[in-house]
Amino acid sequence: MKNHVLWQIALTFASLSLVAMGGANAVVPEIHRQIVGAHGWMNDATFSQLFAIAQAAPGPNILLASLIGWRIAGMAGLAVATLAMIVPSSVLAFTVGRLVNRLADAPWISVTKAGLVPIAVGLIMAGGLVMARAAVHSLFSLAITVGAAIFVLCSDRNPLWALAGGTIISLLGLWGGVVK
Repeated sequence: MKNHVLWQIALTFASLSLVAMGGANAVVPEIHRQIVGAHGWMNDATFSQLFAIAQAAPGPNILLASLIGWRIAGMAGLAVATLAMIVPSSVLAFTVGRLVNRLADAPWISVTKAGLVPIAVGLIMAGGLVMARAAVHSLFSLAITVGAAIFVLCSDRNPLWALAGGTIISLLGLWGGVVK
């Protein structure tokens, strides 16, 4: 049974790695859809918590896949999810990079590069929207989410300040009885 889950993890993350233009955060909405919706391996709250841990921890955005794999199938799941997210996209990037270097003078190369920028930005923005929807469970959490988004958009400070502030406000809300 565990091997079946490991294969599902591998197929899920390997396919996502091939479309992750802009990094792992670009496919967060699809990771959420697959992990929470399609497979039912965890709920929105757990997914949001793992996302927050992955963003707060130093290192690459790929940590989300590693944490999800660990949550689903322990250390074997962590290894499978991490490798499945890294290897296919690395092989594709290496191959395409060599091709682009050979064809650098072709006009369609610069057009293709310019066309991929808005796609990557849109995918990352969609990831933010999915995470915001998963985090909002009340007016209180909506206020924290909107406040954090405004802080990140309007400030040059590190987004971890918004995460720390949201955590403190949430804890105060729990302590004060605002949040149940």
